[in-house]
Amino acid sequence: MRPKVLILSLLMSLSVAALMGADAVKFTAIGPSTVIVDKPFQLVYTVNASCKDLRAPEMNNFEILAGPFESHSQSIQMINGKTTSSVAVSFTYTLQAAKVGTFTIPSASIVVEGQKFVSNGLTIKVLPSDNSSSKPQSGNSPNSSPSNATSTQGGNISSENIFIKTNVSKTNVFEQEALLITYKLYTLVDVVQCANKKMPEFNGFLKQDIDQAPNKQFSYENLNGKNYGSVVLYQVLLYPQHAGVIEIPKATFEALIRVQNRANVRSIFDDFFDSYTNVTRNVIAPSVKITVNALPSNKPASFSGTVGQFSMSPSISADQVKANDAITLKINISGTGNMKLIKTPELKFPDGFETYDPKITNNFKTSPGGVTGSKVIEYMVIPRHAGDFEIPSSEFTYFDIQNKTYKTLRTPVYKIKVQKGEGGDNSVAAGTPYVSKEDVKQLGKDIRYIQTEGIVIEKEESPLFGTLLCWLMYLVPLIISGLLFVFFRKQAKENSDLGMVKIKKANKIAQKRLKLAQKLLQAGNKDLFYEEVLKALWAYLSDKLGIPLSILTKENVQSELSEKGIDSQLYAQILQILNSCEFARYAPNSNPSDMGNLYDDTIKVISELENLIKK
Repeated sequence: MRPKVLILSLLMSLSVAALMGADAVKFTAIGPSTVIVDKPFQLVYTVNASCKDLRAPEMNNFEILAGPFESHSQSIQMINGKTTSSVAVSFTYTLQAAKVGTFTIPSASIVVEGQKFVSNGLTIKVLPSDNSSSKPQSGNSPNSSPSNATSTQGGNISSENIFIKTNVSKTNVFEQEALLITYKLYTLVDVVQCANKKMPEFNGFLKQDIDQAPNKQFSYENLNGKNYGSVVLYQVLLYPQHAGVIEIPKATFEALIRVQNRANVRSIFDDFFDSYTNVTRNVIAPSVKITVNALPSNKPASFSGTVGQFSMSPSISADQVKANDAITLKINISGTGNMKLIKTPELKFPDGFETYDPKITNNFKTSPGGVTGSKVIEYMVIPRHAGDFEIPSSEFTYFDIQNKTYKTLRTPVYKIKVQKGEGGDNSVAAGTPYVSKEDVKQLGKDIRYIQTEGIVIEKEESPLFGTLLCWLMYLVPLIISGLLFVFFRKQAKENSDLGMVKIKKANKIAQKRLKLAQKLLQAGNKDLFYEEVLKALWAYLSDKLGIPLSILTKENVQSELSEKGIDSQLYAQILQILNSCEFARYAPNSNPSDMGNLYDDTIKVISELENLIKK
């Protein structure tokens, strides 16, 4: 048995090791894109494998304050029988820029299993110091502005401390020409979150949202001598649908700002520890006006509204085939623009070609630069007879946004030579309608008679309709359906009375709670035992007497029991159980025998009430 276990363990170890080595090694450098001079920031190198011999590059324009600090992490997951493993090693440097400018940190190198890997380089822009009292510190923290930004009192947050710009890539465009709208936040205060509150309808445009990263990263921009933490809040591509001046209204964002409380110092601890409060402010992004020019009037007949820059690559699988062999004609339209308006070119195939609906593959990618990609239209046709044929040219017209003119792309004229296929000469002169013909083959000269020898003719069975079994097959389901209808109707009527349902289920619910209390009793958990008994009794009284639990008291329980003619002695037992539970929950010690007696008394009281109170 032991050798088998050993072999199994070895196989599992080899499998895990194979999985761990299956992922490609990734060695990356991560750092902020903008920093402030003389302010520390972090540069982190990460690799997804065990490694050694990190060689950092020369950082002539940056001073290394600390590091590298090395950290390791490893995880193994098994999901649906599939095991995955991940290793992460990071090396953290704390740097500081000494002068303003844009500098490059070259690639670093590291060794993994004897092989050398090189990281990416980084370009970092160093901004001058902010001489005002509001100095955001360097660092890119997700979902919030830099953590060391000046804490401002809620009442002193002005439009200079936090504002949003509406950046437009173009303000003068043609119809269907893409323009990018970017809403960007600038802040000198600590913004925890900033979300859309009221966005414009973008009337007169077709819009296409651009996906934002889930963890938005703050960077720095120097505006009017101040270093603002900035982040893109929302981006959208707009395609104007008509000419004229179109105004995009204001947008409203709601910012959650972390401010420091300026309370009076009462002790040394109040002075040492800061306290903060989150306040909300509505930040308005200004409106913008877009001038939309109409497209030139000399539109070709093949123009369908596509605007941008495109190219077309047609191809055909073969120009010489046999009859009944398939031909594939492919048209690839690629470029940048409103690609969703690209109309499928119409091809006119010769008579005698069996055609199928074209297969269309869209590979579009939306980015701040616009919609790019390709549209592939694939036609499959089958010539059914021999001859020489011609597939005419097809056109695709678009408006070139750079040259401001219409451009037409054409497929070539394809000449197809179809040779006689297998199975005979089915050729028809080119240009004439195709008429399919079938060769008739003689299967036999004599008439074949039906063989009747050895066949036994059985008597025809009598029909089932009209017999007793037939009527029972109709009547029995009807009777069962009627009984089920009456039963479920009665059940639904009873369930509609919520008070009656609670009364009926009161005993079952109490029994469930008492079962839990019994387990707590056996485990010796005193506090939870008394709490569960108390809940069970109160819930039972609420459901059984029809009194909401929120207004249920000992007094109205006594009053309701008296009205129902219940003996006052039983109420005294209920009161004793309630008082015992409340007292025992706070008593320092409880005898286990007392807990058992209380459990038995509760069951006895609920059973007596169940018998006395008529449903």
